[in-house]
Amino acid sequence: MARPPQPRRITLGGREAVALTLREYEQLVASRRQIGGQSARVRVLAQQARRTERLLHDLETLIAASRDDCPGRPHQASAACPDGAQGGADAPCLRCAIAALLRRHRDPAA
Repeated sequence: MARPPQPRRITLGGREAVALTLREYEQLVASRRQIGGQSARVRVLAQQARRTERLLHDLETLIAASRDDCPGRPHQASAACPDGAQGGADAPCLRCAIAALLRRHRDPAA
């Protein structure tokens, strides 16, 4: 296994410094620019993740608050569900379907 290159240390005005070739300096600057761009993208992604997390929490709160109104059984031909959806005999309540979907995505083991 090759050893990483050791920096060339010099002393300027009584202070220790590291000497870089022009090529090494340009590579260092390019790496810093790349890291800066990646860090900006990570910040945006983290912000989007927090917004999505708040949306999921708000959806869960909304569904939990309206669970008492839902019969929790398949729809009949009439508007049995408070969300006004009408489906066939085996169509689930929209709120229950969304709640199940949120539970599946919230719990990775499910």
